[in-house]
Amino acid sequence: MQDAITTLINSSDVQGKYLDNTGLEKLKSYYQSGELRAKAAIALGANASTIITQAVARSLMYTDITAPGGNMYTCRRYAACIRDLDYFLRYATYAMLAGDPSILDERILNGLRETYNSLGVPIGATIRAVQAMKDVTADLLGAEAGKEMGVYFDHITAGLS
Repeated sequence: MQDAITTLINSSDVQGKYLDNTGLEKLKSYYQSGELRAKAAIALGANASTIITQAVARSLMYTDITAPGGNMYTCRRYAACIRDLDYFLRYATYAMLAGDPSILDERILNGLRETYNSLGVPIGATIRAVQAMKDVTADLLGAEAGKEMGVYFDHITAGLS
């Protein structure tokens, strides 16, 4: 797991050169957004349960997925869905703090689509729930921090698509 700083430095190191103006501007932007990202992470952690509950309500409740025979019908399946959404939110928060979406690939996305397909987990419903989390998070955090977090939710949905 790397952050924006380590990624930039490692890239320059591999090439055997100093950071260029583009790299330095990326670092400057990363540092300037630090307080915003830290406050967002605190709010996300404090409201994780609410975010997930609202995302499920907006995207999955009262659909065929929660009806008898649906993929969220039994309590066990429902709990597994909630658990996965919590993982997505937590790792999206880590990625946002680090300024690096590769954390999502490394920690949750590698092989997830194949695993979900083999278990019969509906990918479309999962994507709808992640998009709903993006919306709920933007409502909670406000436009600027919501836009920043949206990048990481979009990365998850792209990885599942």
